[in-house]
Amino acid sequence: MIVLGIDPGSVRTGWGVVRRAGPKLMYVAAGTIETDRDDELPARLLEIYTELCAVIREHEPDAMAVEDIFHARFAGSALKLGHARGVALLAGANAGLAIAAYAPALVKRSVAGSGAADKPQVARIVGAILGLRELPKLDATDALAVAITHANALLSKGLPAALLAKTAQPRSRR
Repeated sequence: MIVLGIDPGSVRTGWGVVRRAGPKLMYVAAGTIETDRDDELPARLLEIYTELCAVIREHEPDAMAVEDIFHARFAGSALKLGHARGVALLAGANAGLAIAAYAPALVKRSVAGSGAADKPQVARIVGAILGLRELPKLDATDALAVAITHANALLSKGLPAALLAKTAQPRSRR
């Protein structure tokens, strides 16, 4: 099973792909979509959507997990984050992926053992779980943490096939 994790943001959106082979998780790929802060929001959202669609086509994940919106101090920031999250959901739904969402504190607790873990701590633990010698950027390691959380949730439920059956639409493989 291949899981794509997304850490949405209107300036930086992290993505990470892991593969589960039995109880073992393996790193596949990760990256960060960086948009120009000076571009208008619609242009940044289009770039995020286009690049996520390319990631989905390249890695053909079976499922996608997206980090939920945290409570931001500023309403405008939360709204922009919500837009970025929305285009990520659209990219996954358009590809027919089963999509799950996880609260940031749950992802941190799942991976690092504490919902208050900071980004560098989460990154180090993600690197240890996946056996990475070099860590990707923090937004990408956050996305890998989301993917790990979902892959572990599917394993613990023992129902990956049932969850994957909830796909929005059938996908064709290359």
